[in-house]
Amino acid sequence: MSPRKRKQRSILVTGISGRFGRRLTRQLHRDVPVVGIDRRPFPDAPKDVTMYRVNLRSRRSEEAFRQHDIETVIHLNIMHDQRQGAATMHSFNVMAARKVLDCCVRYGVQKLIVLSTANLYGSSARSQEYLNEEAPLMGAQDVATSTLVELDMMCTSFMWKHPEVETVVLRPSHIVGKLRNAPSNYLRLPRLPKLMGFDPLMQVIHEDDVVAAILATLLPGARGVFNVAGPPSVPLSTGLELLEKPIVEVPHLLFEPLASRMFKSGLWGFPPSEIRFLQYGSTIDDSRIRRELGFQHKYALDEALREFKRYP
Repeated sequence: MSPRKRKQRSILVTGISGRFGRRLTRQLHRDVPVVGIDRRPFPDAPKDVTMYRVNLRSRRSEEAFRQHDIETVIHLNIMHDQRQGAATMHSFNVMAARKVLDCCVRYGVQKLIVLSTANLYGSSARSQEYLNEEAPLMGAQDVATSTLVELDMMCTSFMWKHPEVETVVLRPSHIVGKLRNAPSNYLRLPRLPKLMGFDPLMQVIHEDDVVAAILATLLPGARGVFNVAGPPSVPLSTGLELLEKPIVEVPHLLFEPLASRMFKSGLWGFPPSEIRFLQYGSTIDDSRIRRELGFQHKYALDEALREFKRYP
């Protein structure tokens, strides 16, 4: 009689109902059991996916670890909406991540993948071009991103304290696509504001290439911090011209207070803290993930921006 086949361990996706969570789940569930945690519904989730409609910070979320043999956690349950305020973002991002890290140790999780952001390197007149993973996270000086820096640093510290867990922290450049984030909201504007006297390098990555990067880190043995970038950077003016929209040159001193008022009133989704990227830009070196994990972006710049013409 042949020995019983060992039951396959599961992948847990936090924030599974978000855009990245849904896209990852549809690629993963045919090959491995998928468990999801999210307060939001996932109405068209594959039938073989086990959902926990709970707050990740609650005690009930730990049931997902107790009831399933979790091998890998993909942590996507991260808030970027600056309208929520510092206290809410700290609770949602830092406290929830701390709960995930504790459960990873307590329940013998083998791999943890965290989707951070390259925005944490910050942007200023002193910023260097093509920062690698060793560059300091200067975004900590900005109240709007300080909780995201704390989350990132907590996860990188966890990586060294718990070598038994293969921890991966991904820092993608500005993500564009159908999702609603700051770069995509900016590029959707009918008239694109450009700051007078500034033409920084523009570096973006299509959302599907971010999904591909996450899947690449599932490779056994992959661990560490990885920058993730898409096509080669170009001057902002060159990228904006590909969208074939009117470009409006505006003085910085006028644009910043106007952007702040419009953001706070909900008239548009471009946070004033992002204006610095229209001044000085921020570019990253992602040679490590390409060299070590074989990651290759699929979408060229014009292809990544094409959706903004189709879906304004």
